[in-house]
Amino acid sequence: MENISILDRIDDAKDLKTLTIKDLQLLSEEVREKTIEAVSKTGGHLGAGLGVVELTVALHHVFNTPDDKIIWDVGHQTYPHKILTGRKDRIETLRQKGGLSGFTKRSESEYDPFGAGHSSTSISAALGMATARDLKQESFETIAVIGDGAMSAGMAYEAMNNAGAMNTRMIVILNDNKMSIAPAVGAMSGYLSRLISSKPYLTFRNIAKNVASHLPNAIEKAARKTEQYTKDFWAGGNFFEEMGFYYVGPVDGHNLAQLVPILKNIKSDQSLNHPILIHVVTEKGRGYEMPEAKDSSLHAVGKFDATSGRQNKSSVNAPKYTDVFAKQLIKEAEKDDKIVGITAAMPEGTGLDKFAEKFPERLFDVGIAEQHAVTFAAGLACEGFKPFCAIYSTFLQRAYDQIVHDVAVQKLPVRFAIDRAGLVGSDGPTHAGSFDIAFLANLPNFVVMAPSDEAELAKMVATAASIDDRPSAFRYPRGEGVGIEVPEIAEILEIGKGRIISRGSDIAILSLGTRLQEVQKASKQLEKLGISVTIADARFAKPLDEELLVSLAKNHQLLLTIEEGAVGGFASLVLDLLNKNSLLDSTLKVKNLYIPDVFIEHTSQYDMYQRSGLNAGTIIKTVLENFETKSMKVA
Repeated sequence: MENISILDRIDDAKDLKTLTIKDLQLLSEEVREKTIEAVSKTGGHLGAGLGVVELTVALHHVFNTPDDKIIWDVGHQTYPHKILTGRKDRIETLRQKGGLSGFTKRSESEYDPFGAGHSSTSISAALGMATARDLKQESFETIAVIGDGAMSAGMAYEAMNNAGAMNTRMIVILNDNKMSIAPAVGAMSGYLSRLISSKPYLTFRNIAKNVASHLPNAIEKAARKTEQYTKDFWAGGNFFEEMGFYYVGPVDGHNLAQLVPILKNIKSDQSLNHPILIHVVTEKGRGYEMPEAKDSSLHAVGKFDATSGRQNKSSVNAPKYTDVFAKQLIKEAEKDDKIVGITAAMPEGTGLDKFAEKFPERLFDVGIAEQHAVTFAAGLACEGFKPFCAIYSTFLQRAYDQIVHDVAVQKLPVRFAIDRAGLVGSDGPTHAGSFDIAFLANLPNFVVMAPSDEAELAKMVATAASIDDRPSAFRYPRGEGVGIEVPEIAEILEIGKGRIISRGSDIAILSLGTRLQEVQKASKQLEKLGISVTIADARFAKPLDEELLVSLAKNHQLLLTIEEGAVGGFASLVLDLLNKNSLLDSTLKVKNLYIPDVFIEHTSQYDMYQRSGLNAGTIIKTVLENFETKSMKVA
């Protein structure tokens, strides 16, 4: 009789309740294999999930999910969680159109009590749920699972401080893998490393392991002793104890014989009516090696061959915008020793790892702490340095007060390199860079730029380096450029001046950002229909090129704007300027194309822009619906 795998018998997390430790260990290996198989076909965040397989299995075995609520921080690590909670048959649709989200999502499953995507939110959310539970006089558990990298963000400490003062029962599991997206930085990382590597802990861990191996019937007893020893040893001097948490750990996050009894003890001991922190040590990327990977963390990978681990490499036709930024910043830094780079735990993602290779003493990785990154940059600017603060658009949202109060109000020349602007594809709405035009261009003193191609990006890096009297920002998308040659010496642009790409007489299309290529495609088709098109590249959302805009309005029947941003951004500024110049009259029709006022679900970047109406076909449709001429040819 052919053996049926344990995972085949798991339709729901409740099916884990009766499994033995041995069964749970076998299940963990099957979940790990299933995760690797799925991500090999879809791409995604592989390493984090592989690191928490045993922890995920243990949590669902011990706790009564979904009544007990597990709140996963960030969500990169939740693929095993999805496999065990009724979604294993759809796991190969991860991050695909109409498929499973790459993060936790409330509307996707009752086992996802809180949506994730950005880091360091889990403790706050878990405390809120625990407080609501107490107010309703209910009895479920709330468990926040947070990584050591996410613990570098101030929000985590704010939540812990609040939780410690409130004396509300909740569980925080610190998943300490010593490796977030980039190597963990800061004092907390050093503290955890010292705690784990200390001789007393290592010695006792080895003793406990030997005892367990010789006394299989006493595994649970040994695990209890390990828990009590580590608790007693660190009590009093432990940072987390000082924050008001009952501390348990460190615990081997891959040893179910330790994990399960400790979790059971915590669950059964309801006398612990205040916050509890379980310090679990795991290995990111555990159980799989990819020969071409830069490191063992396997944070985000493309599609790959699951057997060999070799990644499927797409043909590269043009340099990525991120690489163009990094290369030009290095050029500027070679000429000016006051230029420094700042990243919030994303040196590779922002290209600043290349800057660090050249100027290691001038690159500052502040950890997952965007608020601190911005004010840190402001402090550098106060002392005459030229900071380039490179942060993804979606993460820059976390530092808006600092941008306003610490940079804009003081008119400090901090330069913001805003990567992943616009729609980003399979990471979905939590990572979309839709809002930065609107939230930056409404601030006094700011210069806001958006390149139409990689050559323009190089010019904007050079331009930002030259701006010494106010803050500036330039936004650029994820992925490859359009294949235009980048100049060896980048021109410094005149602030607030756009450019005419082609001249026509009937309609004008004013583009901000990389939709310009779609505008040019649409223009060719419109010209075939007898419609003469002027194309202009705005370059600047702020300050606007008033002379150019007035000219376009006065000399065309229809003015169409297009941008890779949400409502309230570039189009609003254009309309305001036209109104101030009394140009919004019956002789001029104005239409605006922008990202619609909805959160667009994960799919490819192309599909996202298609659904947003920002591709060539929609541009043509908008023109034909709003422009009439007797000479227009019939298609």
